[in-house]
Amino acid sequence: MKKAIVLGATGGVGKPLVTELIRRGVETVAFGRSAAKLESLARELGNPTLLRLETGDAFKPGDIVRAARGAEVMFHSANIPYHEMESRLLPLGEAVMQAAEKLEMKVVVVDGIYPYGRKTVERATEDHPKRPHTRKGKVRLAYEQLIFHPRWQKAKPLIVRLPDYYGPSAQASYLNVTMEAIAAGKPTAFIGNMKIPREYVYLPDAAHMIAEIAERPESYGQNWHIPGPGVISGHELVRIAQRASGKRKLVVPLGRIGLSLIGLFNPVMKEVVEMLYLTEEPFILSGEKYEREIGPIKWTPHEQAITETIHTLMEHNQIIK
Repeated sequence: MKKAIVLGATGGVGKPLVTELIRRGVETVAFGRSAAKLESLARELGNPTLLRLETGDAFKPGDIVRAARGAEVMFHSANIPYHEMESRLLPLGEAVMQAAEKLEMKVVVVDGIYPYGRKTVERATEDHPKRPHTRKGKVRLAYEQLIFHPRWQKAKPLIVRLPDYYGPSAQASYLNVTMEAIAAGKPTAFIGNMKIPREYVYLPDAAHMIAEIAERPESYGQNWHIPGPGVISGHELVRIAQRASGKRKLVVPLGRIGLSLIGLFNPVMKEVVEMLYLTEEPFILSGEKYEREIGPIKWTPHEQAITETIHTLMEHNQIIK
């Protein structure tokens, strides 16, 4: 892989993906809607010569085609807000695949675990049945079917599936509000039961695994899991984060009632309620396929990764001040 384009380059997954590709010496096109955010990303990375910035709309295949010419791999990490997922996710996937078909490109689609529905085993392999029982899960399954539809004769897609994640760039994760508030020394909330251990992956680790998968031609046409280094409870996660920040403010767990009340004023939180089953019956991904086909997984331990996340957020807060 000599040249790649990252859609949603300034987002939670996109930013570490751009960082990882540049680190590997890959000429990288960072694609996004906001020129200001793209320029900020370039400054954060030290304005590397391998990086090119392209503004455009991922819902317009022509914009993607213009920006992606010459690239071998398209990393599709552009995301849709929770409350817009049902109406906008499939049109986004259609636009991305139309562009990839026109360019005859490989496409790495970043997605989550919603299509699986409830867990049936302790650690789910890529063969786990997809029986979604939620609206978002059903939309995500339709999204997978669109990505792998046989009408795409020239595009070569694969899907990588992540559990919940965290990291300094993790804007759309459940943990984002909690981590940012702890870094700022403010009281906050934690979505879900804080006693039940759940799976999380640190985004720089995920970006490394995604790039490893994308490098191999035989990876395409398949689903791939990006697992975390082990489960961790909300209590333990908060303890590590507070120790890293040096501040101990109140962290309140938010369940169905609390989220429903907040949802009266916040459309995103209203939509989170539907997916709370994942915080009550955690769905844990198996890394068996990755280790068999790619190699050993190199994880950053949760304690180190959480500490790095909090310290980076604190530095960012100081810059803003």
